[in-house]
Amino acid sequence: MQELKCPNCGKTFQVDEAGYASIVKQVRDNEFSKDLKTKEEQFEIDKAQAVKIAIMEAEQKFSEIISEKDYRIVKLESDVKEERMIAEKSIDKLTINKDAEIKKLQNQLDSFDKDKKIEINDLISKKEEQITALELQVKYKDDEIERLKDFKAKQSVKILGENLEQHCKIAFEQSRALGFANAYFEKDNEVLEGSKGDFIFRDYDDEGNEYISIMFDMKNEADISSTKKKNEDFLEKLDKDRRLKKCEYAVLVSMLEQDSELYNTGIVDVSYKYKKMYVVRPQFFIPIITLLRNAAIRTIEYKKEVELMKRQNKDVTDFEDKLNDFKDKFSKNVLESGKKFQTAIEEIDKTIEHLKKVKDNLLSSEKKLLSANNKLEDLTIKKLTRNNPTMQEKFKEAKSSK
Repeated sequence: MQELKCPNCGKTFQVDEAGYASIVKQVRDNEFSKDLKTKEEQFEIDKAQAVKIAIMEAEQKFSEIISEKDYRIVKLESDVKEERMIAEKSIDKLTINKDAEIKKLQNQLDSFDKDKKIEINDLISKKEEQITALELQVKYKDDEIERLKDFKAKQSVKILGENLEQHCKIAFEQSRALGFANAYFEKDNEVLEGSKGDFIFRDYDDEGNEYISIMFDMKNEADISSTKKKNEDFLEKLDKDRRLKKCEYAVLVSMLEQDSELYNTGIVDVSYKYKKMYVVRPQFFIPIITLLRNAAIRTIEYKKEVELMKRQNKDVTDFEDKLNDFKDKFSKNVLESGKKFQTAIEEIDKTIEHLKKVKDNLLSSEKKLLSANNKLEDLTIKKLTRNNPTMQEKFKEAKSSK
């Protein structure tokens, strides 16, 4: 028995070993649950902070890229403007001189032979080709400026002739070798409660343990579409798909609201409305996977520590259960052995009593044998032949014949 003292009333009471072990287990389990909850809360805080930092770094890097693009566009516009002025001057000069040179060359045709005429025609053709080449060069520069302006307006979105889903699939496969060797990225074909997403991303560590999962939805809308939808129209369904497929994050890759400054600036965190959800443009498809995965990698050790604590607590509980089971079985065996021992003692006592009786009988037989032996020793021929003349005569004859 164990003696315990109540910390509130100060009263002392006793409990048996089973009750004491139960109290200790409750206290330890309570402390373990508190510690585990604290670590899980810290794990979520650290991971959320890592994601925010990664998003800020991505937005800063994107701003730097945009600034560089703006500088390149301005520089290119300046270069094209200068080249255009030079080209226009050359064209004007060539145009002014072309008629005079042609007229001069034509006047010379009469005095040259056929070969000279061909040579002059070749010179004229070359001059015209030069003018045409300069005009094409100017047009190419104009087209390049328009292309770069369109590139800036669409934030570098590359839709290479395919739809948005195909674009994202190709982009991921092109990036797989850069750090997604163990990752899963496939179409979500399982319909649950009448709904499904577009793609599911899952990544695993070298031991095959999943440490991050993302539900993706891709939305594209042509400029000529008569029904313009907003990104918010699809967030509720995306959150439902994430929960049904047990994914940790949800990401909407969207070309909707192309003129929105909010969605054109980078990665938009909408977790204030739907848990762990982001909206990105296609050019941020790979960066959002990378930053969420990197944040999750940094928290793998926390998860392993929590899982280790869970396993250790389970091992202790299993050990106590096995120990209690052994004690119960041992007690039963002791009781059963005690009963058998008592039975054996009783049987031994009975045997002893029986042996005592045998001993007494043997002792009694021994006395009778001693008495008989004594009588035998006292028996002589004289006593045996007394009052028996015939036997006396026989013994005499036997004795004389010797």
